[in-house]
Amino acid sequence: MVSVLIAVHVVLSLVLIMLVLLHRGQGGGLSDMFGGGGGGPMQGSAVVERNLDRFTVIATLAFGVTNCLLVVFL
Repeated sequence: MVSVLIAVHVVLSLVLIMLVLLHRGQGGGLSDMFGGGGGGPMQGSAVVERNLDRFTVIATLAFGVTNCLLVVFL
């Protein structure tokens, strides 16, 4: 069970890194690649950024849960 938990934790950490890197910084980011052309530049980009925020929060919560479970089991 611990090895499965460690594998999930590693995958979640990689997903979390990817999601954080996709966020827009001050001058734009990789999130502009997905949705910059539909319905105006600000509208599409805002929708993509909002969805990235949601996925990042979900991944962060899952990472925290696996972290706590690893502390309990190890």
